[in-house]
Amino acid sequence: MKYDKNSDLVTLNRTQVSFRELKPGFGAEIINSDLRNITPEAARDLVRIFHRHGALLVRNQDLNPDELESFLSAFGELEEHTLKENCLEGHPFIYILSNRLVDGKPIGAHNDGIGWHTDYSYREEPVMCTMLYAKEVPAEGSDTIFADLCAAYKDLSRLKQEKLNDLTLHHSYKHFMETRVYNQTKINSKIEQENPDVYHPLIRTHPVDGRKALWVSTGTVTEIVGIPNPEGLNLLEELVEFVTQEKFTFRHKWQVGDVLIWDNRCTLHTGTLYDDTKYIREMHRLWVKGDKPF
Repeated sequence: MKYDKNSDLVTLNRTQVSFRELKPGFGAEIINSDLRNITPEAARDLVRIFHRHGALLVRNQDLNPDELESFLSAFGELEEHTLKENCLEGHPFIYILSNRLVDGKPIGAHNDGIGWHTDYSYREEPVMCTMLYAKEVPAEGSDTIFADLCAAYKDLSRLKQEKLNDLTLHHSYKHFMETRVYNQTKINSKIEQENPDVYHPLIRTHPVDGRKALWVSTGTVTEIVGIPNPEGLNLLEELVEFVTQEKFTFRHKWQVGDVLIWDNRCTLHTGTLYDDTKYIREMHRLWVKGDKPF
């Protein structure tokens, strides 16, 4: 890999995959790539860039559902979604996020993903990465903000790291669905049984290179094990406030044709609101299976 000291552009000589960081130390925007014609060799390099940088952006894409699934499969086995009613017909791996109505009925989930979280954290093996593909975006609002949890952990004092290293978070899908601000829903017994409560470490180790992430989340977390509430949840709130400082965050302004993939093992994210009486938003979301956090 060759680094140009006079530019933030990086080139992998073997495949001529070029990228620049989304912000210093985080994320990568791939330059001039058409994902419909990407070679297996170049796809492997994109996966390597992704694992190192936490997020991968490719703009100006025009992909059909089969092409979306084919490209993301280079990152791992695709994961189906917990709720099925908003999946694209014939494509259970593609979940529609939209406020669009067709014949008076919504085609997707609206205001999904508002609030700092990591996807599928309520599962024993949370998804490794999430991909969003922008089909239609508002002229203002609906940004996605990411927090670099590895940079946040590294910024902690050694004493603070030691105090947090052995803590465990209790995650609950039932709690999440029944308490969230938007789309609050009482889940049925079948879905509850399929999504039992789980326990994950507060400090997560990235399996590729061993870097540590301050793996906090909101929505699904009911307690920090061993610290009674409200003290435990107050600590969690303090940590979320810490990791979401401007120095650790990147705000993505969507354009039609954007493909953005982020690593749920080392990032926190939230959507932002927009004027849904004025604008239409439509995104396709895909997930890749992950492993048990450690």
